[in-house]
This record gives sequence, structure tokens and C-alpha cells, in this order.
Amino acid sequence: MNDYDVKDLDLAGVRWEITDIPLALRSSWVDAKKTESQSAAVRNNNAVVPPIAPGGAVSLDTAISVASRPTDIKNLIRLIGEFNHPLRASASQVVFPSIANTPNGLVIVTDVPGVDDDESGCVLSGAAGELLDKMLAAIGMSRENVSIVPIVFWRTPGGRTPTDEELALVRPFMDKLFEFLQPRMFLTLGVTAATVLAGIKLAGSHGVLGKTESGVPVMPIYHPNYLLLKPSAKRDVWTALQELQNLLKNQ
Repeated sequence: MNDYDVKDLDLAGVRWEITDIPLALRSSWVDAKKTESQSAAVRNNNAVVPPIAPGGAVSLDTAISVASRPTDIKNLIRLIGEFNHPLRASASQVVFPSIANTPNGLVIVTDVPGVDDDESGCVLSGAAGELLDKMLAAIGMSRENVSIVPIVFWRTPGGRTPTDEELALVRPFMDKLFEFLQPRMFLTLGVTAATVLAGIKLAGSHGVLGKTESGVPVMPIYHPNYLLLKPSAKRDVWTALQELQNLLKNQ
């Protein structure tokens, strides 16, 4: 096998390869993920609030004030669903964070929700989500023990990069969520997540450990969508994931 062809590479007993979901199966896959998300919401007593069109401009002071109110994750998630962010008008629905049932200290921060996320309301759905699941399984993890937080909770029009103003309105909610989750380490997926969380620039700093302003280690890697387009980049990601696994074990 060519050293740069990792399409069929077995990683730690898990076949980590690109498998496009047939169109005939896509709807059933999304339905399954939606059911899973709804079950989690019931489990956590989180009310899912349908999107509403913003009635006017929302100030940063308002976002800070709203995000400071909750005393637990359940109420924070509820307030995220109710928040009148400008992106609500163009998105199909809120894409809520995925909160670990058995936390291991790792929090994943990912880029703007994709089309599948917007349709299902589940963060990292579709082919990108399936690949992420394989990546996590390869280092002995799953969505059960890691939390996943999108950089914004609504898909931007056309999936464009969020504006500074849009990011600023979300940041108080993210900071409050991190306060509750108390991460020992972050894994960022994609350019925007790495830049916003720790000022890290991909691709030059891919796999190079950085830190947030508060000192929490950050491992930046490519987004699964990028790996679907460029499978040869999996080798660099695999190296970074192995280092991440070792760092978590030794903390």
C-alpha cells in the first residue's frame, strides 16, 4: 500500500475509511440521528425551541446578560435554543452542543454546522459525522464520553465563515458552557474553530499543541469534511490523535 494512501488503513483495529452514504440511505440516517438527538433532549429535560425570525438587532450586552443566568448545563442549553441570534432567520433550526454522558475531559470544538447538521439539528451529522465517529473509535473514544460544541449554533447562509459580530454574540454562551464542562483539553476541527478558540492558524500549526487564554491545551486538526476531500491528510490527523490520546492518559 502506498504510504500516502490511507483510505483502507486499519487504525487500532478500527477501519478508518471514507464511505459515502448512498442517497437512498441518507434520509434514514438523518432520521436516526434526529431520533437520537431527541432522545438525548428528553433524557436531559432540554426543551427544543423552534427557530424564530429576529425581531431586531441583538446587542453583545444582551448576549452576555442572557448567558450569565443559567446555573447548570440544562438551562444553558435551553437559553441557547431561545436566544434571538441573527443567524436564526436563515437556519432551519438550532444545532445544539452534544454533551458527554460520561465525560473524559475532552471537548471538541468544530466549525460552522453543515447542511446535514442544519437538517437534523445534530452537530457533526452526515458523512463528516460518520468519519469523526471512526476517528474517535480509533483512539478508544466515542460521543458518549466527549462533548462537541459548534463554533456557532446555527448554520450560516451557504456555510460561509461567521462574521466577527456573529461569533461575538455566541462566545458568552460558549464560555459559560466551558465553565460547566471544565475541559482538560480541547480538540478543534477546522480553521475557524482553531482561530477563534486559541488563535491557531491551520494548516501551518496542524497537530501543534496550543493553549487557550485560560491555559487549557488545544490540539488543532483538519475538519472531517476536509479529510473527505483529501484522504492523504488522514496520516497527519492520525498522528495528532495519537498524541492527544497520550496527553489525556498522562494528565
